[in-house]
Amino acid sequence: MPITGMMDLSAMSDDQDNTPRYLGLAPYLYYADATQALEWLVRVFGFTEKLRYEDAAGAVFQATVAAGDAEVQLTSVGPEYWEAKGVDGPVGQLNVVYVDDVDAQHARVSAALGDHVEVSRPQDQPYGARLFTVQDIGGNSWTFWQRVSDTVELPAGWREVRAE
Repeated sequence: MPITGMMDLSAMSDDQDNTPRYLGLAPYLYYADATQALEWLVRVFGFTEKLRYEDAAGAVFQATVAAGDAEVQLTSVGPEYWEAKGVDGPVGQLNVVYVDDVDAQHARVSAALGDHVEVSRPQDQPYGARLFTVQDIGGNSWTFWQRVSDTVELPAGWREVRAE
């Protein structure tokens, strides 16, 4: 006698798959001033504004920007939000943006920021990437990453393991 409420897995066909079909992934970033952050991300990184929600005073409280096909969500939160979480403000996170020419992106970002913000120099990495990192006005780090080689040079004793 079958147990009530349990699905009979034997009745499922072999071609059915319960694995979710992922449609994308978008960071959701917190800023003290989303209006300022939106302008900064578009001006400095060249992201494309897709959507913004403004309050009655015209301040952005949520927005979406695009970096190629990827979307980034951003929002404004006040100090009371962080106090409720027991921290002073946004902790920041690392966001990786894949580009076809990291040196050109570095030149763009450096020109947009001038001497006001430190931008690391592009460097080749032993795992086949060339990248640089910069911090935005909200304390989030952005690494622009270009695949330059399929050859990986790992230190002695390290190994690469790929899922099959």
